[in-house]
Amino acid sequence: MPLPQLAPPLQLSGPRHIKFRGRRLLYFGGCDYFRLSSSPRVVSALRKGLNRFGLSVSASRMTTGNHPLYVKLEKQLAQFFQVQSATLSPNGWSANLMAAQALAGEFSRAFVDSRSHPSILDAAQYLNCPVTKFLHRDPADLQRKLRASRGSRFIILTDGLFAHSGALAPLDQYAAILPSRSLLLIDEAHSAGVLGPHGRGAAELLGIPLRKCIQTITLSKAFGVFGGAVLGPRKLRTQILSRSPLFTGSTPLPLPLAAAALESISILKANPALRTRLCSNLAFLRNALDLGDCPQHPGPILAFTPASSAEVAEVRKHLLRAGIFPTFIRYPGGAKSGFYRFAISSAHRRGDLLKFARAMQPFAKGNWSPADLAEPNSLA
Repeated sequence: MPLPQLAPPLQLSGPRHIKFRGRRLLYFGGCDYFRLSSSPRVVSALRKGLNRFGLSVSASRMTTGNHPLYVKLEKQLAQFFQVQSATLSPNGWSANLMAAQALAGEFSRAFVDSRSHPSILDAAQYLNCPVTKFLHRDPADLQRKLRASRGSRFIILTDGLFAHSGALAPLDQYAAILPSRSLLLIDEAHSAGVLGPHGRGAAELLGIPLRKCIQTITLSKAFGVFGGAVLGPRKLRTQILSRSPLFTGSTPLPLPLAAAALESISILKANPALRTRLCSNLAFLRNALDLGDCPQHPGPILAFTPASSAEVAEVRKHLLRAGIFPTFIRYPGGAKSGFYRFAISSAHRRGDLLKFARAMQPFAKGNWSPADLAEPNSLA
């Protein structure tokens, strides 16, 4: 078995290109959906934050590291997502762990989508209850498992938008079968800022009542910065502060990044046209590719699974010939042999999308929706 290797080094070259082995190529990778990581306003906010506040508080927020900038950022996040509280975490992965540590011991059983992000599977182990997987995006299988389970209070953990395919979790169907006093924990990493009338994620898009869910987010995708947060009621925040060793024992994100995140939130609030443009780009590309029966997911991600190693090489050749970086990856939830994942941004131009569509046209009738993987239904 070959040893794991890092992806090849890439360097951004403007909002739509990267430098790769001496070439400047169109880029349909990463998750910077609005290219805010290179926004002049965000970069300026980061520099000003560094000059004014320094790099780090070098302490937990429970001791001497609770800077006013963190308080301001949490307030802005709570307002953006219309929740009672937002609690910052060092990154998106740790947001799921913090939420689970805060909720430990409160549930009879946890149910996890079988193709959830590894951070969700990791977090489930902190809930101190039995954990059962259910089939990917399958409300019927979840309902069967709920009915077969003892107890009165359950929690369902899932991505809102799955990074390996761009598929949306059927959260509205989960909420409909959820027993009273039970909760949804939704990882909105790829849907926060992107989905919903106001960019509040999959929960907003599907009309999930806030009393039925807890959301976790990352600031490294749509917001283009770094860090994460747990969104929910004030009681949850109190539980994080009192029960989460990860929160109480860790140094928060660097202060310049907090300053940059505040600017990103301001940009997304003031510019709903960014989401409109992103949706328009996705619709345009789907139409240009003529994907036929491919599921029409709302997320700005398209996944193509080659049928063979020969097709992997053929797709790569077509993309490089067109001046496009071939984003072949191995990612949790996707095909184990690897697949091509393409991320669309609001910065892409129609000419970029047409160039991509022409390069991929020979493969348009292929597998643009990764098949579900056979996985065990329960965790040890």
